[in-house]
Amino acid sequence: MLKKQEWFESEEFWKNYGPIMFDGSHWAEAPGIAEAVCKIAGLKEGSKILDAGCGPGRVAVEFALLGLDVTGVDLIQSELDAAKETADAENVSLKLVKADLREYTTDEKFDCAVNLYTSFGYCDSIEDDLKILKRICATLKDDGFFILECTSREIAVQYFTEGEWFERAGKTVLTEFSVDGAWEGLRSKWILIDNNTGRRIEHEFVQRLYSAVELKRMMLASGFKTAEIYGDFDFAPYNQNAKTMVIIARK
Repeated sequence: MLKKQEWFESEEFWKNYGPIMFDGSHWAEAPGIAEAVCKIAGLKEGSKILDAGCGPGRVAVEFALLGLDVTGVDLIQSELDAAKETADAENVSLKLVKADLREYTTDEKFDCAVNLYTSFGYCDSIEDDLKILKRICATLKDDGFFILECTSREIAVQYFTEGEWFERAGKTVLTEFSVDGAWEGLRSKWILIDNNTGRRIEHEFVQRLYSAVELKRMMLASGFKTAEIYGDFDFAPYNQNAKTMVIIARK
């Protein structure tokens, strides 16, 4: 039986929505995030890092600029091509691998792995999400770090909005958000209207929402010895003021 293709496996989706999701403000954040990860994990020139779900290389290239040995894994070839193009422009080297994180294996062992910018929680099942965590854990050296940053259930509840609209990358973007189940997921509908041609496309997807404690337990069940929860990359408390969730785990 053929495996069902999930929306995030579609090259066409990323061709249309990649420039919207990875806008200039997110690229501008990348150097600071890379430096924070290096500080957290004690990485130095030559340290090996895995960017699990690297996308267009937003942070992977910054790691390389800091002298790290970087491997970026992503399912979408066009995103890997974009990462290579950026790396070439910056005159740095990335090892880029096209693979599904649910199945990714390597003999290489990393000092640190990252999964950033809410790149987790989109699989059809919790079991598949667990597979990703276990696969990432298996790639790490003993005492290696895994840093995951994403929107938690608590953050989604606190900052929930039913939608917004804005202009970006030559398009008018309309978003509609709703709750899936008993806050088990956040359903997002993105409508893009090309400002020149008027062409309209739309896409709807669900991000599974985990509480911070749920994700911590999943990490511990996936082989990590410890997992600590913070509200940013500077170890801010994960409390009512947190704008994101950062979990720092050790193998």
